[in-house]
Amino acid sequence: MHSNFDTELQHHISTDSPNKIETFTIGEVAKMIGSKVRTIRYYDEIGLVKPTNYTEGGHRLYSTEDVWRLELTATLRYLDFGIEEISQLFSGELSIDKALDWQIETLSIQASALTNMISILQQAKQQQGGSLRYLYDLVQAKASNVEKRKKFINENVESSNLFEGVPPDYQAPMLHYFNKHIVNQKKTTAIEIAAWNELQEIINDPQFMKDMKITNFAFFINELQPRYDADTWIKKLDQIYVRLTHALESKKSADSPEVQAIIEESVSLYDNAEQTIYNEDFLISFLEHAEQTHSPLIDRVNRLCAIMSPQLNLLAEGNLIFFQNLQQRIIPLQSHSSVQPKG
Repeated sequence: MHSNFDTELQHHISTDSPNKIETFTIGEVAKMIGSKVRTIRYYDEIGLVKPTNYTEGGHRLYSTEDVWRLELTATLRYLDFGIEEISQLFSGELSIDKALDWQIETLSIQASALTNMISILQQAKQQQGGSLRYLYDLVQAKASNVEKRKKFINENVESSNLFEGVPPDYQAPMLHYFNKHIVNQKKTTAIEIAAWNELQEIINDPQFMKDMKITNFAFFINELQPRYDADTWIKKLDQIYVRLTHALESKKSADSPEVQAIIEESVSLYDNAEQTIYNEDFLISFLEHAEQTHSPLIDRVNRLCAIMSPQLNLLAEGNLIFFQNLQQRIIPLQSHSSVQPKG
């Protein structure tokens, strides 16, 4: 495919005049990169790779740079990159190093799942009769149902004193999204089972619980002082994340009016909202605290959770938008404070 692509592309480049940008029809591009016209048309429709120009009749015309992006897209799709990840790579939102790390992690989980499935099939094959029942039992033994996952998490939370200083009625909301999308997940694929198995290993690591304690859940309750009871607070937070998800899907930036309105409402969940959203000291303290909540183990857990649940991945992206917005609020506050008369 690459040889044919290079030959076709070089032919068009060599016949191109110095003052004219050579373009290709969608049919020519499909032939050059060994793709289907409907695939290329789809990439245009979703905004991944749009043509540089159109004919007077409205037909797509692709430049050599467009063709390169389409060829690169085909390569990344071969390596199992998602459309959204490719889009973020092209836009610069996602660095190449991070994208590669994420993909290596994802494929490692898939490899683990495949190894596990091969093992189950081999064990079942060794059975003399009744192998289908045995196959079912083996899969069920590997999977972990909701009750087992709840028990595992509750025991680890209790033994580690993870919620020390957090009022009892707020402890469940602190794990609301993890429970909703991971623990209470009823149906799990082979890949999700492999991710859950690795999650258990990390959660059992004493270092992970030490890392988790630096997130200091009590900070969000005792320092921010939610103005609602725990049940109302988490319901309102759910609504805010739904709006953030829609903003993400619409490609809204952190400084867009829509996102700013969501952040205002988010901060209004707390007693001192009107003061803190414009208070430089509070914002700096809040962001510094958030930056301390990262470690290799915590980041790995977040990636495993994203593999198990795309919804959690969207929540993580929503949090990033949230913090980007707060960071942008600090800049004018700092500029304003720097020109205030002293004394």
